[in-house]
Amino acid sequence: MPMSAAEIERRIKAKLPDAEVRLTDLAGDNDHWAAHVVSSAFKGLPRVRQHQLVYDAFGGQMGNVLHALQLTTAAPAE
Repeated sequence: MPMSAAEIERRIKAKLPDAEVRLTDLAGDNDHWAAHVVSSAFKGLPRVRQHQLVYDAFGGQMGNVLHALQLTTAAPAE
């Protein structure tokens, strides 16, 4: 069963409490998502590390319960 938008957002915010999360269902199947995540935890980190922080929120479920998650990440504007 695919992971719901609410569950994706909950997991990201559990890992990054200040995160602003915007989700888009790319295929209309609740299985292919795009997420735009803004968090102060990303400040000064390279993009790869920012993405790793988000993926860490899903443990071993990336590629299984959560089939695809396209990410864009950013630190808040100052």
